[in-house]
Amino acid sequence: MEQSVTLFKGYPFTKGQKIRIEDSPRAGDWEVIDVTDHKVTLRCPLSGKEFSWGRFCYMVEETTRPWPDTD
Repeated sequence: MEQSVTLFKGYPFTKGQKIRIEDSPRAGDWEVIDVTDHKVTLRCPLSGKEFSWGRFCYMVEETTRPWPDTD
């Protein structure tokens, strides 16, 4: 049976990348200073404070597909 399914993918952060996060408690401008398989470390360009967080996921698309996926 086809259902509306929201897909999430891990964002491929890269060191040195300048990003802006919107609609989140982490909202604001950040520089990516380190990336591992599980964590991303960001630095605020204004305060210089650094934070390591679990890798983010973002909504990539909404689609109609079989759910749950049994493949």
